[in-house]
Amino acid sequence: MKFTSVFDIIGPVMIGPSSSHTAGAARIGRVARDLFGRQPKWAKIHLYGSFAETYRGHGTDVAIVGGLLDYDTFDERIKTSFQLAKEAGLEFEFITETANKEHPNTARIVLGDDSGEMSVEGISIGGGKIEISEVNGFKLRLTGGMPAILVVHDDRAGCIANVANTLAMHHVNIGHMEVSRIERGQTALMVIEVDQNIDEKILHQISLIPHITKVSKINN
Repeated sequence: MKFTSVFDIIGPVMIGPSSSHTAGAARIGRVARDLFGRQPKWAKIHLYGSFAETYRGHGTDVAIVGGLLDYDTFDERIKTSFQLAKEAGLEFEFITETANKEHPNTARIVLGDDSGEMSVEGISIGGGKIEISEVNGFKLRLTGGMPAILVVHDDRAGCIANVANTLAMHHVNIGHMEVSRIERGQTALMVIEVDQNIDEKILHQISLIPHITKVSKINN
């Protein structure tokens, strides 16, 4: 295995006892909030495998809630995230699942408010690193280690090219891109990792492209 940084070995600066169960969990919660685009009012947090078995003792529960409140892995407020969530009007519920997942450290977060809801599934792969494996039923692979945008669109010719051209016009370089669809000709999802955080004006311009229905971003 090749390590690119000392932090790949010792893990990130963090609150809690485990880079996988605490730092990774916080990042899953925070990415879910980023993709939702605002502070949710409620969250149902489904835990699988070792997450389900040890989430209280390893701080997975407070970490995910802290992430949903937009706290980073090293934020001291994670320790009191339950109380802070209550003060912020965020209701949450933990549900332990018995189904087997490909990775033991898996969480599926369904979050929402009066305007809508979203489902995000993520795994903690070690050292505080994560992968987002599913969003609203779309299978994908998103590391959360780079800025990214997610574009929901009709499965029509030209959509991908139009989004790529818009990014190129603003000198935004694409590092990784993939497209997922549940059924041909219906709804599809673009996942685009880029080299820089995306300005809101660019997101708005992408949202105006024909057949684009929703645009979300993850900053880094």
